[in-house]
Amino acid sequence: MDGLTLVTGGAGFIGSHVVDALLMSGSDVRVLDDFSTGKEENLDGAWALAAQGGAGLQVIEGDVRDEVRMRDAADGCEAIVHLAAVPSVAQSMEDPVGCDSVTHGGTVNAVRQAVEAGAERFVLASSCAVYGDAAELPIAETTSPRPLSPYAGAKLASEGVCADAADAGQLTAVCLRFFNVYGPRQDPGSAYSGVISRFLSAAAAGEPVTIYGDGRQSRDFVYVADVVAAILAALQRALTGTSVLNVGTGRQTDLLQILDVVEERSGRKLERRLEPAREGDIRDSRADAGRSRWVLGWEAEIGLPAGLAATWEWFTAGDSGA
Repeated sequence: MDGLTLVTGGAGFIGSHVVDALLMSGSDVRVLDDFSTGKEENLDGAWALAAQGGAGLQVIEGDVRDEVRMRDAADGCEAIVHLAAVPSVAQSMEDPVGCDSVTHGGTVNAVRQAVEAGAERFVLASSCAVYGDAAELPIAETTSPRPLSPYAGAKLASEGVCADAADAGQLTAVCLRFFNVYGPRQDPGSAYSGVISRFLSAAAAGEPVTIYGDGRQSRDFVYVADVVAAILAALQRALTGTSVLNVGTGRQTDLLQILDVVEERSGRKLERRLEPAREGDIRDSRADAGRSRWVLGWEAEIGLPAGLAATWEWFTAGDSGA
């Protein structure tokens, strides 16, 4: 995509990395973010890139559910990367109505305004949570969804909104089902943060870590730079209709293994506090990313040791707020 690209949630963890990558590729970028979880400092690098010339950056502060703000943000855009959501299973269990309003309702508004603006492509950040506790691993896109939380249900419904618009010939939709994303800029103090950011933050501060469940639950951890590469491929590949694709490494690691690596990296033995498993959390997860290789020409390149090392470097550089 050579024209203007809108990134909703562009000041967030994943979104700010997407903005950086688009600017580095020479694309003009517009950000829509209400800064409820996104941070202005996440865009510092983007402003520096824009100042170097070659691509423009605009930031609109607003809620993705706001029809006027969303219309202004989508105006003139060739493509939209929709990352704005309530990205937390636990939060969705506490406030299912609020989660659905932002995650699903925001997608309805974003797709509507994308169509009105004549955007050609809509890339949705979906989630592996839609699969629930899959009976077999690895999980392919043909696995029947079994959402266990309002968050997962809202993401699945959002995919349906995208598919409806694509089926009507209004745009091309790519729904990327992210597995467990980690990396620099993931806020460990947020209720929405992932387990790796919380573990690294605890290690940096010399504090205890909390594990929900027995610690043997496993995840497919995918580094943020690989996720960004998948998003850019979804923008650039010649596609039609709707594509639903897994974004994961195809490898699974349990939480106690993660802790072992974090302790090795930090040189600290961490106190481990066990709490009951949280409602809505799945037991095991591992992606079959074969369709993404075929459709997007994409596969994860950064292994867990390298990704953890880069993330630990960010935490200990004093930029994380930890």
